[in-house]
Amino acid sequence: LQLVESGGGLVQPGGSLRLSCAASGFTFDNSAIAWFRRAPGKEREGVSCISTDDGRPHYANSVWGRVTISSDTDSNTVYLQMNDLKPEDTATYYCAFERYSHCSWHEHLFHTWGQGTQVTVSS
Repeated sequence: LQLVESGGGLVQPGGSLRLSCAASGFTFDNSAIAWFRRAPGKEREGVSCISTDDGRPHYANSVWGRVTISSDTDSNTVYLQMNDLKPEDTATYYCAFERYSHCSWHEHLFHTWGQGTQVTVSS
């Protein structure tokens, strides 16, 4: 099982990025896929999560109204569209997967992780 993130980069404040999380060797059926991030010197925190059985998205308060999570079951890819990015969004972003699970902000419930993609918001 492998998750591959992409789409990170350097963006100015107020800019946008779309992160992708692609599954290799499995599908996202009946699963929870979450985005977490770890900023320098801080603990990893949940950003967004989607449950593929009902498609219901969940967002952390820190990104509410600025990000949208979506899933494409045909390509087994989950996207995180991030708008109005702020310097405090600078972090390494990870996607995580767990079969037969509902969304959660508890990272220990996810057993498959990607390698991370760096997002830097700076002028």
